[in-house]
Amino acid sequence: MPGAEPRTFRSMFISDVHLGSKAAKAEFLIDFLRHHDADIIYLVGDIVDGWRLRRSWHWPQSHNDVVQKLLRKARKGASITYIAGNHDEFARQFQGVHFGGIVVADRATHETADGKRFLVIHGDQFDTVVHNARWLAYLGDYAYDGAMLVNRVVTRLRQLLGLPYWSFSSWAKVNVKKAVNFIGSFQTMLTEEARRSHVDGVICGHIHHAAIENYEDVQYINTGDWVESCTAVVEHFDGQMEILHWAHVLPEAPVGGEVLVPIDIKGRAVQAA
Repeated sequence: MPGAEPRTFRSMFISDVHLGSKAAKAEFLIDFLRHHDADIIYLVGDIVDGWRLRRSWHWPQSHNDVVQKLLRKARKGASITYIAGNHDEFARQFQGVHFGGIVVADRATHETADGKRFLVIHGDQFDTVVHNARWLAYLGDYAYDGAMLVNRVVTRLRQLLGLPYWSFSSWAKVNVKKAVNFIGSFQTMLTEEARRSHVDGVICGHIHHAAIENYEDVQYINTGDWVESCTAVVEHFDGQMEILHWAHVLPEAPVGGEVLVPIDIKGRAVQAA
């Protein structure tokens, strides 16, 4: 897609980039942002991974490039709101403050082109482990690092065999009963919060599981992440919401020859719509 004009949307929602961690696919996000633009952009938490940066400093040029790309979009007129998450909870002390045209918030309300109102929130506020057993959340973070290491090994082996990308941790989420139950419980709590907030739906991140689902009168939307699935949610100019997969819209990876191809739970490549 060299030289192609970027696709423009009314709004774009991105979360869980985890800049500062080795697992962050910053180059993929840069390529995505190069080919996609929006009038309104929400960064829905965990954009920077403060937990990992406290353990060991990791900030390559590609991570800085993501920040610069977003600041450039703000300078060009995009309205950008940074919703703080648990990994970048340090940002919550700066609610209402503007940084280079990007405003920080704990939550926001977004109104779509067709008049629907959505609560935009990271979602960690409804994760009982994060709030009631912080030590267990940190332990889980170490375990997630281990899963990402397995991911890298599996990805390299699959590359050598000519097979498509496959995420071990994504597979676990849809196959391990406790993980499935946690996702279901998380979605239920977020939709209940949307009802309490008297809005039509909720847009969140946190659990790295992209989805658009209807729960009776409430729409639940999760943006996914840029560690495993590399997904974003966009709003078209008629108000329609859609999940975009980086691998579906960009056939070739920008670096290293790696191609992300989402697959189903049986290991089969998912075809782009």
